[in-house]
Amino acid sequence: MPVEWTGSRPPELVLSLDRGIGHEPLGTQLQCELRDAIRSGRLGAGERLPSSRELARTLGVSRGLVMECYAQLEAEGYLSAHPGSATRVAARATTRTEPTASVRPPALDVDFRSGVPELSSFPLHDWLRSLTEAGRRAPVAASGYGDARGNAVLREVLAAYLRRVRGAAADPEHTVICSGFAQAANLLFAALAREGIREVALEDPGDRDCDAIALRNGLRPVPVPVDGQGIDVTALRASGARAVVLTPAHQSPTGVVLAPNRRQALARWAEAADALVIEDDYDAEFRYDRRPVGSLQGLVPDRVASVGSVSKSLAPALRLGWILCPPRLTAALAHDKYLADRGSPALEQLALARLIESGRYDRHLRRMRTVYATRHQVLAEALARHAPGVELTGLAAGFHAVAQLPPGVDEQHVVAEARARSVGLYGMSGHRADGATEPAQLVLGFGNVTDAAIRRAIGTIADLLQPPAADPPHST
Repeated sequence: MPVEWTGSRPPELVLSLDRGIGHEPLGTQLQCELRDAIRSGRLGAGERLPSSRELARTLGVSRGLVMECYAQLEAEGYLSAHPGSATRVAARATTRTEPTASVRPPALDVDFRSGVPELSSFPLHDWLRSLTEAGRRAPVAASGYGDARGNAVLREVLAAYLRRVRGAAADPEHTVICSGFAQAANLLFAALAREGIREVALEDPGDRDCDAIALRNGLRPVPVPVDGQGIDVTALRASGARAVVLTPAHQSPTGVVLAPNRRQALARWAEAADALVIEDDYDAEFRYDRRPVGSLQGLVPDRVASVGSVSKSLAPALRLGWILCPPRLTAALAHDKYLADRGSPALEQLALARLIESGRYDRHLRRMRTVYATRHQVLAEALARHAPGVELTGLAAGFHAVAQLPPGVDEQHVVAEARARSVGLYGMSGHRADGATEPAQLVLGFGNVTDAAIRRAIGTIADLLQPPAADPPHST
């Protein structure tokens, strides 16, 4: 598809002409430059070229020379021109081929990928309103690089918000704005490596992307098992690690909440081992059964770095998150953040602050809790109707659940066969450190799937979720 440049000024075109003695005539050079640009795909089919007058002025040559060049390339089939219209690259002039549809994986009719919120529910009107209000109020200094920790207004607003809704011991002076959990993990792991820490414990099952982030920062990931009460603190203590990454409010992917006795044991371990707990405050905003559990950081702020973002509450594309830092790490994290990208976008930070201050953020969360609770119920009902042998587990929170497949049902077979039917399913094996496929489980994300699509998809794959038929008894 050609780029449709708009505006009163013609599009710019970089061409090189050599006026040295002994070189080819300028007209020949110009023809060769344009031919090469079209053949290589630098100029795509249908793209508009500058007018002969503008290109002549830019290159410092006569307009007649450019007109003669255009006419020659039009005769050769490289360009097309019509009276009253711009000169364009001819439709079949380029030799570069676009990727064919056959090399792309087919689009899925329904995709149960976890971690994806309802993208169509992004509060665009509220966001644009907040962006406009923030832009009008922003001082001139806000257009500069500013504090590497992030805009002071957002840090103040976030700290107050997290103290109110998460029970966090949030201090704006020790809050660093980042682009989300991935950047926060990179910053924290790098700081740990500089302190001489060589291993980091990770939940198993858990987010396996953390393994790769740890390795690229020189840390060895150590899997620690998760059970019905959260991470096994006894196993964590035995691992010898002095850092751990947790999702205590809604464990990813099992959905369990870290039990109160485990929280206390974790705090004692962190103090005794001089360790750091990295709290991924995953899905903390979306609880349907009772009030959200408090942030772990509020229990031991000197030992916990709490990471949050708006990737699940608003949209991943905003790339805005935060770290509630133990005071000893704030300066190092801010310095690394400065070196990484000179700070997160300032106007977007102010817009988020305005969205929270105005109450529009809370209103959006209340609406999305209802949406996700309804979808969770729809999923449970669809499975009960079409595949009653499948048990749905996971805390009544967030927008994914875990389906326990019946004995004898092969997880990988179900995933492959469902994809052949245009339904995206994802096995628990992808979250396990050893990739084990037993017990067979599916992680079903329903955040970006409509009620109707959930019902349709479960009906489509229902036979795959049935336990295998028992062999008939042998006759004697």
